[in-house]
Amino acid sequence: MENKIIQGKTIKQWEEQFPLINKIVSTEEVLWVNPKHEEFEETVKNISLKEEDVRDAERRLKRFAPYIAKVFPETQKTKGIIESPVVKIPDMQNKMEDIFNEKILGQLLLKCDNQLAISGSIKARGGIYEVLKHAEALAAQNDMLNERDDYSIIDSYKFREFFSKYSIAVASTGNLGLSIGIMSAKLGFKVYVHMSADARQWKKDLLRSKGVTVIEYKEDYSKAIVEARKQSSLDPKMYFVDDENSTNLFLGYAVAAYRLKNQLEKINVAIDENHPLFVYLPCGVGGGPGGVAFGLKLVFKDNIHCFFAEPTHSPCMLLGLMTGLHNKICVQDFGIDGVTEADGLAVSRPSGFVGKTLENLMSGCYTVEDEKLYMLLKTMIDSENISLEPSALAGVSGPAQLFKNEAGRNYIEDNNLKDKMNNSYHIAWATGGSMVPKDVMESYYKRGKNILDKKSADN
Repeated sequence: MENKIIQGKTIKQWEEQFPLINKIVSTEEVLWVNPKHEEFEETVKNISLKEEDVRDAERRLKRFAPYIAKVFPETQKTKGIIESPVVKIPDMQNKMEDIFNEKILGQLLLKCDNQLAISGSIKARGGIYEVLKHAEALAAQNDMLNERDDYSIIDSYKFREFFSKYSIAVASTGNLGLSIGIMSAKLGFKVYVHMSADARQWKKDLLRSKGVTVIEYKEDYSKAIVEARKQSSLDPKMYFVDDENSTNLFLGYAVAAYRLKNQLEKINVAIDENHPLFVYLPCGVGGGPGGVAFGLKLVFKDNIHCFFAEPTHSPCMLLGLMTGLHNKICVQDFGIDGVTEADGLAVSRPSGFVGKTLENLMSGCYTVEDEKLYMLLKTMIDSENISLEPSALAGVSGPAQLFKNEAGRNYIEDNNLKDKMNNSYHIAWATGGSMVPKDVMESYYKRGKNILDKKSADN
C-alpha cells in the first residue's frame, strides 16, 4: 500500500508532506486546522456566489411558503417557512466535560435541524429548495406561474398533472433522498432516488410509501451518483439533483444563516469580536454543511469559526481540503474503507465545488469514531431529551475536540481568541433524527448504553 501512487505520490510521500495523514489512515480521531484559512473580506472576493444569490433563494422560499403551508400542515405554525429552533444545552455540556475529561469554555447550543418539517433533517433546506426552484422554472416557462401569484395555486390537479410529465433523479445516502423524494412526489413529479448500500432501510421504505422509485446499490454513494447521473442524461425531461456540484442546493442551505442570526438575537446571544462563535457541521459530500458555512461567513464574517465533522472511516472532505486535491481523491485511495454507521456522512469522495469554494473560509475539520456517536446519542437523550440520528452527533463532539486537541488549542492562540473563550458560543448543527422510527432509535440508545457501560467497567 505504501508504494501505491495517488495523484503522482506514494502514501509515504503524502505522509511526509502532511504528517497527520498517518493518523487519518489509521482511522484515529484527528483535528486538522486549515493553513489556507484567510480573512473573510479577502476570500469572498474570489468566490463566484454572492450575498444577493442567497437573498434570491430566501425570496423564492418566501414565495413558496403559502403552498408549503397548504400541503404540509405541520408548517402552518411557521406560515410555510421550514425552520428549526436553536437551543442551549447546558446539561449536555456538563456531561460532555465528564465524557471527554475536558473543560468546555463558553456556552454550547444545538441547532435542531433534526426537527425540520417535511423530511426531518438539514436536507429539508437545500433539497426542498432545489426542487421548488426547478418546479417554479418549469411552470414559468409554460406561462402557468408568475412571481406575483399566490403560490398556493400549485396545489391543484392542473399543476400535478403538468409536473407528472417530468422526472427528478438524485443519489443519496438517505436524508437528501428523503427531502427530494417527499417534495418532488408532493408536487407530482416522477422521482427516482438512487440509494447507496449504507442507506437505512426505514428511509427506503418511507420513500416507497410516498410513491418514489428507490434504486438500491451494494456499493457506496460514489456508485449511486454515477448511475443517477447516467439515468438522467438519457431523458431530456429528467432533472438531476447533483449533490456534488449543485449551486442551488448550496444556496438553499445558506439561507439558514440569516434566520440563525435572528434566532440568536432573540435568546440574547450577540456574536461580535469579543463573543466569537464556533460552529461544528457534520459533513458527507459537503453540500449541506458547505452551504450553511458559506451563509454563516456572510453573516458573521471573521467572528465565526466553522469546522466540518466527519467519521474516522470516511474523512473525504478533510483529505480533499488538506491535500488540495478535493474531488480528485477518495478515502479508498489511502486504504480507508469508507464504512461508517453515520449513514448521512458515508461518502468517499468530497464535492470539488464545495471544497474549492470554501478552502479559504473553513477553519478546519475533525473526525469522530462511530462509538463516540452512539455514546453522545444516549447522553443527549438522557441530558436534554433530544433524539438525534448517529450522524447528527458528529457536530456535538466539536467543542471538546477543540479544547482537548493541541491543534485546536493552537488555533485559539494563533487567532487571539484565548481571552475570549469564556464568552464564546459553540453551535453543534444537529442534522437529522426526528423521523427515525421509535424502535430504531431505541436500538441506537441501547448501543450507546452498552458502549458507555463497557467503558465504565474497563475503568
